[in-house]
Amino acid sequence: MSYLKLNGHKTWVHLPKGKGEVVLLLHGGLSSSKSMLDKVASGLDRTFGVAAFDRRGHGRTADTSERFSIEAMAEEAAAFIRHIGKPVHLLGFSDGGNTALALAMKYPELVKRMILVGANWNRDGLVPMSQFTPTSPGFAEWAAHYGSLSPDGVGHAKIAVAKAEELFATEPNWKIEDLQAINIPTLVLCGDDDVVRLEHTVKMYEALPQGQLCVIPAATHSVMKEYPKLTAKFFNNFLTMTLPPVTLYPQRRK
Repeated sequence: MSYLKLNGHKTWVHLPKGKGEVVLLLHGGLSSSKSMLDKVASGLDRTFGVAAFDRRGHGRTADTSERFSIEAMAEEAAAFIRHIGKPVHLLGFSDGGNTALALAMKYPELVKRMILVGANWNRDGLVPMSQFTPTSPGFAEWAAHYGSLSPDGVGHAKIAVAKAEELFATEPNWKIEDLQAINIPTLVLCGDDDVVRLEHTVKMYEALPQGQLCVIPAATHSVMKEYPKLTAKFFNNFLTMTLPPVTLYPQRRK
């Protein structure tokens, strides 16, 4: 296993191979890079170098006493990209997608294209959901998996969950104007039964100057697990297509 110091913190990383273009995978909350590397990387690594890292308090990276925040997650990602040494494509899932948005806003020079899967630009964009707590069904199973990877052990699982739930309830807080300022080619992808409201996702697509939209039918927030080959085709198509796209009867695009 490989580790780097990112902003002074020992962080598990998966470094890209080769000298070609790099796709950086940004995992979701209460998850790790493992699920994306298992389900997504095989559909990308024939064309791109694939990179990933477990952010603080997730996967194989230990936590600190600080709260989870999108800003801190974006700073970790920026430090990793600078270590890679060149701009990258971003593939962010859930609040990994929110991290990608934050990167695009603050450090656009580090981002070539980005794919947002199940991302939300405001905390109000999520459907009402019950909080995930130590008394929730499935918590013990999830905590055991968390402890099998985390240097902090299974006992830290309830702390990580509480910090993640606070993040979900308070961030992000962007406005449409913030999205309109992102001039980076972006694919917005979701399931038609996602935890992010469909109208919220459509507003994001319509606000992004170089946005594209993909809604997968009969799919949920776990669309990449449900349709790994299909989503990989969309990812590859977007990352390799000539831009701006040439279509037969454009309405929204000039």
